[in-house]
Amino acid sequence: MDKEFTLEELKQADGQDGHPAYIAVDGVVYDVSNSGGWAGGQHHGFHAGNDLTKEIKEISPHGTQVLSRLEVVGKLVK
Repeated sequence: MDKEFTLEELKQADGQDGHPAYIAVDGVVYDVSNSGGWAGGQHHGFHAGNDLTKEIKEISPHGTQVLSRLEVVGKLVK
């Protein structure tokens, strides 16, 4: 069963101080910890530990196509 993350829990997965780096897009939480572009929990101005739905869909040149390469670790709940 998928782990459920609140936004507060997601914020702890910021890729800093040994924490994993997770991002949420459309309610799905992805692990970007081992993705080369996300060193230190940051990628081209985006920060892990956040819901990046708008940023990924509207700003990122990759859009959602790269998400299929990431491990899904849970879902974001309100």
